[in-house]
Amino acid sequence: MSILEITDILGIVAFALSGYWVAAKERFDLLGAFILSFLTALGGGVLRDILVDRTPYAFSHSLPSLLVISVVLISYLFHLKKYLHFQNRTLFIISDAIGLVSFAITGAMVATQADFNFFGVILVALITAVGGGVLRDMLLNQVPLILKSDFYGSVAIITGGLVYGADKMQFMNTLSVLSIFIFSFLLRMIAYYRRWNLPEA
Repeated sequence: MSILEITDILGIVAFALSGYWVAAKERFDLLGAFILSFLTALGGGVLRDILVDRTPYAFSHSLPSLLVISVVLISYLFHLKKYLHFQNRTLFIISDAIGLVSFAITGAMVATQADFNFFGVILVALITAVGGGVLRDMLLNQVPLILKSDFYGSVAIITGGLVYGADKMQFMNTLSVLSIFIFSFLLRMIAYYRRWNLPEA
Protein backbone atom coordinates (compact mmCIF):
# COMPACT_ATOMS: atom_id res chain seq x y z
CA MET A 1 0.00 0.00 0.00
CA SER A 2 1.42 3.37 -1.05
CA ILE A 3 1.88 6.46 1.13
CA LEU A 4 -0.86 8.18 -0.88
CA GLU A 5 -3.34 5.39 -0.17
CA ILE A 6 -2.48 5.32 3.55
CA THR A 7 -2.96 9.08 4.00
CA ASP A 8 -6.18 8.94 1.98
CA ILE A 9 -7.57 6.17 4.21
CA LEU A 10 -6.53 8.07 7.33
CA GLY A 11 -8.30 11.19 6.08
CA ILE A 12 -11.48 9.32 5.19
CA VAL A 13 -11.74 7.64 8.59
CA ALA A 14 -10.96 10.86 10.49
CA PHE A 15 -13.44 12.99 8.54
CA ALA A 16 -16.12 10.29 8.71
CA LEU A 17 -15.74 10.36 12.49
CA SER A 18 -15.93 14.16 12.62
CA GLY A 19 -19.01 14.03 10.39
CA TYR A 20 -20.66 11.56 12.77
CA TRP A 21 -19.73 13.79 15.72
CA VAL A 22 -21.55 16.73 14.14
CA ALA A 23 -24.53 14.54 13.21
CA ALA A 24 -24.80 13.32 16.80
CA LYS A 25 -24.49 16.86 18.11
CA GLU A 26 -27.30 18.00 15.81
CA ARG A 27 -29.40 14.94 16.81
CA PHE A 28 -29.63 13.60 13.25
CA ASP A 29 -31.12 10.16 12.65
CA LEU A 30 -28.94 7.33 11.33
CA LEU A 31 -29.55 8.21 7.67
CA GLY A 32 -28.61 11.82 8.39
CA ALA A 33 -25.43 10.62 10.09
CA PHE A 34 -24.52 8.55 7.03
CA ILE A 35 -25.14 11.44 4.65
CA LEU A 36 -23.13 13.92 6.73
CA SER A 37 -20.26 11.47 7.19
CA PHE A 38 -20.17 10.63 3.48
CA LEU A 39 -20.10 14.30 2.49
CA THR A 40 -17.42 15.18 5.03
CA ALA A 41 -15.19 12.19 4.28
CA LEU A 42 -15.50 11.93 0.51
CA GLY A 43 -16.45 15.41 -0.74
CA GLY A 44 -12.93 16.82 -0.81
CA GLY A 45 -11.49 13.78 -2.56
CA VAL A 46 -14.16 13.88 -5.25
CA LEU A 47 -13.45 17.56 -5.92
CA ARG A 48 -9.70 16.81 -6.04
CA ASP A 49 -10.11 14.07 -8.63
CA ILE A 50 -12.36 16.24 -10.78
CA LEU A 51 -9.71 18.98 -10.75
CA VAL A 52 -6.96 16.61 -11.91
CA ASP A 53 -9.28 15.14 -14.56
CA ARG A 54 -9.58 11.60 -13.29
CA THR A 55 -12.45 9.37 -12.21
CA PRO A 56 -13.15 10.07 -8.52
CA TYR A 57 -11.52 7.37 -6.39
CA ALA A 58 -14.63 7.23 -4.20
CA PHE A 59 -16.75 6.30 -7.24
CA SER A 60 -14.43 3.68 -8.72
CA HIS A 61 -13.34 1.84 -5.55
CA SER A 62 -15.46 0.38 -2.79
CA LEU A 63 -12.98 0.97 0.05
CA PRO A 64 -13.86 4.65 0.74
CA SER A 65 -17.58 3.89 1.10
CA LEU A 66 -16.89 0.81 3.22
CA LEU A 67 -14.68 2.86 5.53
CA VAL A 68 -17.37 5.50 6.05
CA ILE A 69 -20.08 2.87 6.62
CA SER A 70 -17.84 1.07 9.12
CA VAL A 71 -17.05 4.26 11.06
CA VAL A 72 -20.72 5.22 11.32
CA LEU A 73 -21.90 1.73 12.29
CA ILE A 74 -19.14 1.23 14.87
CA SER A 75 -19.80 4.68 16.33
CA TYR A 76 -23.53 3.92 16.50
CA LEU A 77 -23.33 0.34 17.79
CA PHE A 78 -20.80 1.19 20.48
CA HIS A 79 -22.83 4.24 21.50
CA LEU A 80 -19.99 6.64 20.79
CA LYS A 81 -22.48 9.44 21.27
CA LYS A 82 -22.30 8.85 25.04
CA TYR A 83 -18.62 9.74 24.97
CA LEU A 84 -19.04 12.84 22.85
CA HIS A 85 -19.17 15.65 25.37
CA PHE A 86 -20.56 18.42 23.24
CA GLN A 87 -19.06 21.13 25.41
CA ASN A 88 -15.64 19.50 25.01
CA ARG A 89 -14.68 19.50 21.33
CA THR A 90 -11.39 17.63 21.77
CA LEU A 91 -12.45 14.47 19.91
CA PHE A 92 -13.89 16.50 17.05
CA ILE A 93 -10.86 18.79 16.80
CA ILE A 94 -8.41 15.88 16.80
CA SER A 95 -10.28 13.86 14.17
CA ASP A 96 -10.87 16.97 12.07
CA ALA A 97 -7.20 17.94 12.28
CA ILE A 98 -6.11 14.44 11.21
CA GLY A 99 -8.52 14.56 8.28
CA LEU A 100 -7.45 18.10 7.33
CA VAL A 101 -3.75 17.27 7.25
CA SER A 102 -4.14 13.83 5.64
CA PHE A 103 -6.27 15.19 2.81
CA ALA A 104 -4.01 18.22 2.31
CA ILE A 105 -1.11 15.80 1.83
CA THR A 106 -3.00 13.52 -0.55
CA GLY A 107 -4.31 16.49 -2.53
CA ALA A 108 -0.81 17.94 -2.88
CA MET A 109 0.67 14.58 -3.85
CA VAL A 110 -1.97 13.99 -6.52
CA ALA A 111 -1.38 17.51 -7.87
CA THR A 112 2.40 17.02 -8.04
CA GLN A 113 1.87 13.74 -9.89
CA ALA A 114 -0.27 15.68 -12.37
CA ASP A 115 2.61 18.19 -12.81
CA PHE A 116 0.69 21.16 -11.38
CA ASN A 117 2.69 24.26 -10.53
CA PHE A 118 3.11 25.61 -6.99
CA PHE A 119 -0.19 27.47 -6.90
CA GLY A 120 -2.01 24.52 -8.43
CA VAL A 121 -0.60 22.18 -5.80
CA ILE A 122 -1.58 24.33 -2.83
CA LEU A 123 -5.02 25.00 -4.32
CA VAL A 124 -5.72 21.29 -4.81
CA ALA A 125 -4.37 20.60 -1.30
CA LEU A 126 -6.72 23.24 0.12
CA ILE A 127 -9.79 22.03 -1.79
CA THR A 128 -9.13 18.39 -0.90
CA ALA A 129 -8.64 19.24 2.77
CA VAL A 130 -11.61 21.56 3.28
CA GLY A 131 -14.03 20.52 0.53
CA GLY A 132 -15.85 17.92 2.61
CA GLY A 133 -16.07 20.20 5.63
CA VAL A 134 -17.45 23.04 3.50
CA LEU A 135 -20.16 20.74 2.10
CA ARG A 136 -20.96 19.61 5.65
CA ASP A 137 -21.29 23.16 6.93
CA MET A 138 -23.39 24.24 3.94
CA LEU A 139 -25.76 21.33 4.53
CA LEU A 140 -26.12 22.52 8.12
CA ASN A 141 -26.71 26.11 6.94
CA GLN A 142 -23.55 27.29 8.68
CA VAL A 143 -20.74 29.57 7.50
CA PRO A 144 -17.85 27.24 6.57
CA LEU A 145 -15.09 27.24 9.18
CA ILE A 146 -12.44 28.05 6.58
CA LEU A 147 -14.03 31.46 5.93
CA LYS A 148 -14.03 32.78 9.45
CA SER A 149 -11.58 31.41 11.99
CA ASP A 150 -9.09 29.03 13.51
CA PHE A 151 -6.19 29.31 11.05
CA TYR A 152 -7.91 26.35 9.39
CA GLY A 153 -7.32 26.73 5.66
CA SER A 154 -3.87 28.15 6.32
CA VAL A 155 -2.72 24.79 7.67
CA ALA A 156 -3.81 23.07 4.43
CA ILE A 157 -1.98 25.68 2.33
CA ILE A 158 1.22 25.33 4.38
CA THR A 159 0.99 21.54 4.14
CA GLY A 160 0.56 21.72 0.36
CA GLY A 161 3.59 24.01 0.12
CA LEU A 162 5.71 21.60 2.16
CA VAL A 163 4.72 18.66 -0.04
CA TYR A 164 5.52 20.68 -3.17
CA GLY A 165 8.93 21.64 -1.77
CA ALA A 166 9.75 18.06 -0.76
CA ASP A 167 8.73 16.83 -4.21
CA LYS A 168 10.88 19.41 -6.01
CA MET A 169 13.87 18.47 -3.84
CA GLN A 170 13.15 14.80 -4.64
CA PHE A 171 12.72 14.11 -0.96
CA MET A 172 9.28 12.51 -1.04
CA ASN A 173 9.38 9.33 1.02
CA THR A 174 7.67 7.81 4.04
CA LEU A 175 9.81 9.77 6.50
CA SER A 176 9.24 13.14 4.85
CA VAL A 177 5.47 12.56 4.58
CA LEU A 178 5.32 11.51 8.23
CA SER A 179 7.33 14.59 9.23
CA ILE A 180 5.01 16.89 7.27
CA PHE A 181 1.99 15.17 8.81
CA ILE A 182 3.24 15.55 12.39
CA PHE A 183 4.29 19.18 11.86
CA SER A 184 1.00 20.18 10.25
CA PHE A 185 -1.10 18.30 12.82
CA LEU A 186 0.71 20.00 15.70
CA LEU A 187 0.38 23.35 13.94
CA ARG A 188 -3.39 22.88 13.66
CA MET A 189 -3.74 21.86 17.31
CA ILE A 190 -1.57 24.72 18.56
CA ALA A 191 -3.48 27.19 16.37
CA TYR A 192 -6.79 25.97 17.79
CA TYR A 193 -5.83 26.01 21.46
CA ARG A 194 -3.97 29.32 21.21
CA ARG A 195 -6.83 30.76 19.15
CA TRP A 196 -4.65 31.85 16.24
CA ASN A 197 -6.62 33.67 13.57
CA LEU A 198 -5.78 35.62 10.46
CA PRO A 199 -6.63 39.36 10.57
CA GLU A 200 -10.23 40.14 9.75
CA ALA A 201 -11.01 41.83 6.43
